[in-house]
Amino acid sequence: MSPRTARAFVPVVPAVTLALVAAACIVTGDANAAFHDPIDTPAAAAPNATHEPMMSVALAGKRLVAVGPRGVILLSDDDAAHWRQAPSPVSSDLVSVMFATPQQGWAVGHDGQVLHSADGGATWHKQLDGIQAAKLMQSFYSHQAGTSPDLKTAQDEAARFLADMGGRPFLDVWFDNDHSGWVVGSFNIIFHTKDGGKTWEPWFDRVDNPNALNLHTIRRIGSTLYIAGEQGLLLKLDEGAQRFVGLKTPSKSSFFGMTSSGSTLIAYGLLGNAFRTVDNGQTWQKISLPTGASVLASGQLADGRLLLGTQAGELLVSSDHGKTFNRVATPVPGAVFGLMTRGSEAIVTGAAGLSRIELPVAGNAK
Repeated sequence: MSPRTARAFVPVVPAVTLALVAAACIVTGDANAAFHDPIDTPAAAAPNATHEPMMSVALAGKRLVAVGPRGVILLSDDDAAHWRQAPSPVSSDLVSVMFATPQQGWAVGHDGQVLHSADGGATWHKQLDGIQAAKLMQSFYSHQAGTSPDLKTAQDEAARFLADMGGRPFLDVWFDNDHSGWVVGSFNIIFHTKDGGKTWEPWFDRVDNPNALNLHTIRRIGSTLYIAGEQGLLLKLDEGAQRFVGLKTPSKSSFFGMTSSGSTLIAYGLLGNAFRTVDNGQTWQKISLPTGASVLASGQLADGRLLLGTQAGELLVSSDHGKTFNRVATPVPGAVFGLMTRGSEAIVTGAAGLSRIELPVAGNAK
């Protein structure tokens, strides 16, 4: 194992699940074979990838793009009926992908990887990795003048990041357009770009996260950019101050994602915990879900219904803006890591690979 992979960290539930499923998929080989660092080793051909763990899926125009362990990137141009592998410059695990336009997309993952595509996912190149990010963070904060506690904390964390040899994953990515975007990850690591990823600036000191909790997800919902993370961490971007400020949190349980319906914002995560707010986080109401499994993914159907996916392979649907959820009769084979919706269908990435599921019409969920 390389020094970087020894400290890699991902959210508790996804981490355990991914470690198990990834280990099950490792091809047995010569124990004495030369080590190839995944940080700069192109992904190997994976002919069975559609039936192996995949972590995230996004829409690039009419094309579906999915990413997963060992740098695998898959494309479908026929609504998930068939998939083909795209070349990937790394074999680090990729955990999240998003497209700001039909052409411009980004994928992030372990070893601090940030990949970019300018052609709808057909080809990819590396914009940043953990070693580069650690050096950038250390250089940036070492040149900052002042004695503020935030700056001192950032300088100390940059030194630790560098000592880890960049061994921290980025866990999610968000771009508002093809220029402005953020990547977030473990121990409050966050970078911002204004030029589509050509250059990156660390924002460690611009986040109200004094305990350096893990940042699990970043999403713009309505006009507000949110971050959700470990131990109930909820943040939103103060556009004027250019700082992520803390929201009143309804729980100390870790959040893995956020979604919305109309004026309703929902935060969900560990062990079936989910909460909703209709006043931008001033007050929260607990949602009684029909599961105790961790909720890892969400989407919204064309008819407005909300969809949640769980570690137990359950799909939960709501027709009342998240007040109540019912279990869909047909479960997904294995844990759901990510999903996206098209019309009345859900395209699911999970422990069993890629699935396309037709959702029942409103009123037919159990």
